[in-house]
Amino acid sequence: MAKPGTGAAAEPDAGAPAIEVRDLHKSFGTLEVLAGVDFTVARGEVVCVIGPSGSGKSTLLRCVNRLEEPTSGTVLVAGAEVTDPDVDIDKVRRGIGMVFQSFNLFPHLTALQNLTLPQRRVLGRDKAEATRVARERLARVGLTDKESSYPAQLSGGQQQRVAIARALAMDPQLMLFDEPTSALDPELVGDVLAVMRSLADEGMTMLVVTHEMSFAKEVADRVVFMDGGVIVEEGSPAHVIGAPSHARTRSFLSRLLDPAAARIGPSGD
Repeated sequence: MAKPGTGAAAEPDAGAPAIEVRDLHKSFGTLEVLAGVDFTVARGEVVCVIGPSGSGKSTLLRCVNRLEEPTSGTVLVAGAEVTDPDVDIDKVRRGIGMVFQSFNLFPHLTALQNLTLPQRRVLGRDKAEATRVARERLARVGLTDKESSYPAQLSGGQQQRVAIARALAMDPQLMLFDEPTSALDPELVGDVLAVMRSLADEGMTMLVVTHEMSFAKEVADRVVFMDGGVIVEEGSPAHVIGAPSHARTRSFLSRLLDPAAARIGPSGD
């Protein structure tokens, strides 16, 4: 009998958590980036992952939809085992939207075309339906008037909102965000976070790697702090950000929230 996650058994399970990660390891050569990660994201939950650079946050996110191949461990998305070598990974990915640090828009296509192309190629929608959905999603992110603009004619914040709209046009059940505001000028961050906040308000399941502590405090149901490839601490924003238990979490947050207070010394990062 095929194990769960293989062949036809890779169908989404309505009763399963959105994400399950079990004893996940990932190494690049001799460097172990993920050193045994376990966590679950419930449907409709917003989980923000925070931590210093090199802590494994983005690698974890990329392992969820197998853009990175885990060294060992198990990842399930809606009950389908992503790490099963026999899984139809393209089918699983259709239910996952991902937004990267860089916008990854096609520069030779308009905003509207950037949204219609993947719908037609991946979902098989005809031109009229893909255009209708694309316009709805562009309106959803406040860019109705930019459908004919090319990426070079848009600000960074507008390009990132087009990237979010493109992901939403595929009707995902789960959204992954990999530091979506890190490449933006500070004055452009708010518009992107506002779109993400509205998605959370509507019940979208979201796993967000971010340094935006105000967003995490206001929007996240749970915050996960990673360091050294492991989860050091997790809990409510009030606990992890407001009153962290671990010294490493406190050190990270103090440097992030008040960088001018950092001191050079043996214990510095």
